[in-house]
Amino acid sequence: MRFVLDAEQRLFGETLDKLLTEAAVAGVARDWAAGRHGPGLALWRSLAAAGVLALAVPESAGGAGPLPVELVTAFHELGRHGVPGPYAETVAASVLLGRLPGDSSSAAWLPAIADGTAVVSLALPPAVPYALDADVAGLVLTVDGGELRAAVPGEARTSLDPARRLFAITPGEVIAEDATAATAEGYDMGALMCAAQLVGLGRRLLEVSVDHARTRRQFGRPIGEFQAVRHHLANALVGLEYARPLVYGAALSYGTPDFATDVSAAKVSAAEAAYTAARIALQVHGAIGYTDEYDPSLLIRKARALHSAWGSPAAHRARVMSALAH
Repeated sequence: MRFVLDAEQRLFGETLDKLLTEAAVAGVARDWAAGRHGPGLALWRSLAAAGVLALAVPESAGGAGPLPVELVTAFHELGRHGVPGPYAETVAASVLLGRLPGDSSSAAWLPAIADGTAVVSLALPPAVPYALDADVAGLVLTVDGGELRAAVPGEARTSLDPARRLFAITPGEVIAEDATAATAEGYDMGALMCAAQLVGLGRRLLEVSVDHARTRRQFGRPIGEFQAVRHHLANALVGLEYARPLVYGAALSYGTPDFATDVSAAKVSAAEAAYTAARIALQVHGAIGYTDEYDPSLLIRKARALHSAWGSPAAHRARVMSALAH
């Protein structure tokens, strides 16, 4: 199946690409990893002004969504540029909060999410046991025994990606007593956003690997002329090309009974494709691929971290198999 974005959706993606290129995201990510959040929060507000976060917030709360296809388009660019911050978590929280009763006190957060003045993180054990960037979030959510609770961040945990700062949390005040259905929908949306990031991330890793293979010379010729290198790059491209329609297909199935299964299929394919692209990028770049000062190293580490974020490939495969068995 072939998915083609319309002219408005393509323009949206191109606008975000330009915004993020001008933002010099690699430097922002390094600052974020070091605990200097100012540049990252400024970028957060810029992306909110471009409408990214409003896409997850219901129109009744000042947003424009949920619009899953546009969200996937945006998160493809966020992944491609390696943007740090709890974007998938905030989108998942927006969907979750939007499904709670209208008189819920938490609904007041939705307009602030849409305009970029609120950063939200969440942990949904066991699939998402830690809250990303909880120290900069104005609201941290978790689910305990079906109850949605505000959470108190605790000790920071080391991540494979230094710009993904994970925090243990302690459940606090009850926000909603029965949030099971809302939590499930929020989780699926977060997993879909993670899958979209992975596809964008994999594409960027493939692009920089191809560029390097064209310029790096060994034995008197560019290494991209060697058949073994070409085969590796082609394998990365094939994986990403198979993952992309699964991600957009899941976005189109939002609101149907197939959404959860489609999200899991997309997450498995995107995670494996991006991880393959990261491994090939390391092989093509050699030792410089490990170098902190070299920008692709930021993407390589993020690919490994996102591979298991929002549910491991094994967990999502099991969910697909369970759905097929029934």
